[in-house]
Amino acid sequence: MTAPPTDRTRRRLTVRGTVQGVGFRPHVHRLAAECALAGFVGNTADGVLIEVEGPLPDVERFCELLAEHPPPLASVTGIGHEDLPATGTGGTFTIQATRHTTGRTQLPPDTATCGDCLRELAAPADRRHRHPFVTCTHCGPRFTIATAMPYDRAATTMARFPMCPVCAREYGDPLDRRFHAQPVACPGCGPGLSLIPAEGTGERPARDAEALARTRALLAQGRIVAVKGLGGYHLACDATDPRAVATLRARKERGGKAFAVMCADLATAEGVAHLTDAERVALTGPERPIVLLRARAPGDGPRLADGIAPGSPHLGVLLPYTPVHILLFGLPGDPPGPRVLVMTSGNRSGEPIVTDDAQALIRLAGLADAWLTHDRPVAAPCDDSLLRVRADGTPQLLRRSRGYVPRPLTLPVPVGPALAVGGDLKNALCLGEDDQAWFGPHIGDMGDLAALDAARRAEAHLAALTGVAPRLIAADRHPGYRSTAHARRRAAEAGLPAPALVQHHHAHIAAALAEHGLDGTTPVIGVAFDGTGYGDDGTVWGGEILLADYSSYRRFAHLVPAPLPGGDAGVANPCRQALARLWAAGIGWAPDLPSVAVCTDTERAVLHGQLTHRIACVPTSSMGRLFDAVASLTGACHRAGHEAEAALALEALALQARDADSGEYAFGFAPGPRADPAPVLRALLADLRRGVPAPVLAARFHRGVAGAVAGLCRRAREATGLTTVALTGGVFANALLEEDSTARLTADGFTVLRHGRVPPNDGGLALGQLMVAAHVPRPARAR
Repeated sequence: MTAPPTDRTRRRLTVRGTVQGVGFRPHVHRLAAECALAGFVGNTADGVLIEVEGPLPDVERFCELLAEHPPPLASVTGIGHEDLPATGTGGTFTIQATRHTTGRTQLPPDTATCGDCLRELAAPADRRHRHPFVTCTHCGPRFTIATAMPYDRAATTMARFPMCPVCAREYGDPLDRRFHAQPVACPGCGPGLSLIPAEGTGERPARDAEALARTRALLAQGRIVAVKGLGGYHLACDATDPRAVATLRARKERGGKAFAVMCADLATAEGVAHLTDAERVALTGPERPIVLLRARAPGDGPRLADGIAPGSPHLGVLLPYTPVHILLFGLPGDPPGPRVLVMTSGNRSGEPIVTDDAQALIRLAGLADAWLTHDRPVAAPCDDSLLRVRADGTPQLLRRSRGYVPRPLTLPVPVGPALAVGGDLKNALCLGEDDQAWFGPHIGDMGDLAALDAARRAEAHLAALTGVAPRLIAADRHPGYRSTAHARRRAAEAGLPAPALVQHHHAHIAAALAEHGLDGTTPVIGVAFDGTGYGDDGTVWGGEILLADYSSYRRFAHLVPAPLPGGDAGVANPCRQALARLWAAGIGWAPDLPSVAVCTDTERAVLHGQLTHRIACVPTSSMGRLFDAVASLTGACHRAGHEAEAALALEALALQARDADSGEYAFGFAPGPRADPAPVLRALLADLRRGVPAPVLAARFHRGVAGAVAGLCRRAREATGLTTVALTGGVFANALLEEDSTARLTADGFTVLRHGRVPPNDGGLALGQLMVAAHVPRPARAR
């Protein structure tokens, strides 16, 4: 037997990270061909396994190219190298069938349609011209079609669509862009569209091209259509048609909550909103989130209906991210139609997004005039993500879902296999093991059985993709949270210990620490401002300065509490919160005050009795509730139809005067220390009576809160020597407050941690729960 040449090398590489569903194997095949190497590449449950053999310089060049030029959607976290004895037999380079072994790899998120596929979609001579499901290895659905790992067609919802001979040839051709692209299909063998009119309309169903043409016509006529997307249904209508927008708002019982709008292209988006360069990047990136932008005054661009975002300082804008969306706006030669569509989650108010076709016809009946659906099942619900871009160009995710899930976060310290269930608002779960954590998609509010069922299905799906089998469950400490009750049931069903219960604001701060890669060996000054969180003393917290690491926390300072009359009823009525705050501050209810005038005589009498006799009046230190109270005192919002409506209205006011006035209302500092808003309220009412415009009142209040943040952090530094501050909680989704607080703290020598990839609101809560539970596998106690 002849010995192999000594100048040949055989090397095994194990590639870990997001390396399946991104065209990694065909990319490796092309690199190996370029370097004239023999060997193979294949998927395993641990990532991608490669063996190459050839002259040492060529093997080294292959390894360099692999490390420096991965496919566009890949995210390589590690490449293991092992030299093996060379065989010397030469041969070709092949793609092997998937190896079903133990281990873990990472699936990429769903990705917006790439430029190459868009060109095919619009090219009349291309066989995928107007194909609503055109995709390739560089784009399209991944997370929402995957049912298991490793990622192969048989483990996706495309398994029911056998490839035609032409698609199969593309799939098997290493030189084709669709080589081993699992969702590959064409009009002859892939999913199809259907238009289903509502009952009683007398209209007939339609398929494929006719379905799209009639849907465009319905939207142009002011009708509402339920459109099935990647992760569920949207409700769509013409965003420039006031009657259509008002009808959708009334049918969905949405109150004054803003709608997101999808613009046909970037130029159209420029016509409805002001864009910075960083916002353009966010809008056009492969994630395609909803981006909060500053709306333009009516001009040359499309004139949006007034009912799109009433009272909001922002306009939520996104661009098309699927071929169906592109076709809804039309290709050259199509009849003109709307260039801006409302694109809101397909659900009734408070329910999770609808994904099942049969359920869509039931649950969206009465909301939609027709359904544009398709026969590719959705394996996992996944709502649109939401972010804003700060003045410095950095993004802040406010809802982490499509385009980002299931992209993992690297943890600064390893954790055992665990599940954190999040909270009751903006719910999103988190699975973690070793040095990685995976958020599930946005579920929303845990207000009914549908949401709980969605949470269970989201956990099962994410566990199937990550391989995490939780041995510990973490939840919020609030005794009345539905998410916490769900965690108890889940632990009992699995025979696991009782859930580790984590204090709400401790979890917020821990999430910020984890996002920034801090190992928790040194505490930080955590500023946790939000609407509500169960406190150690049984009251409602939400204006907290905690000294915290992962294992413990101490309440250093907080907002002076005030009664919260009526619980949820009080939250829905900022005018009542205003009167409660005035009562706590010893300020009378003068009839000239907006909050007093808007309340009825009976309402004021009942409220006075509640406050005097402390009936259903739990104390709250919530900064979110203070924002609500001030929103009413300035006349911005007296009755709230949805969470944060009053705070958003107050921010919108303040933005009008941010550059026109530099005054601020100073908080008092009581022993504790506690930030006392009584001086703020007195100064604000004095200005109000002097006729100072409401925007100026709002701007001075915002600056006053930022001043209080800086003052309390200085006190914490003087007492402890700590110099790192974490700003967290839903109140810090407020751009004015976060940017002003950051500027003051930075100028004062603090290191400031702000959220970016993890939402500051309760959508990021589960990550903090995970980290705290890993360090304290039982309910954490304040030390």
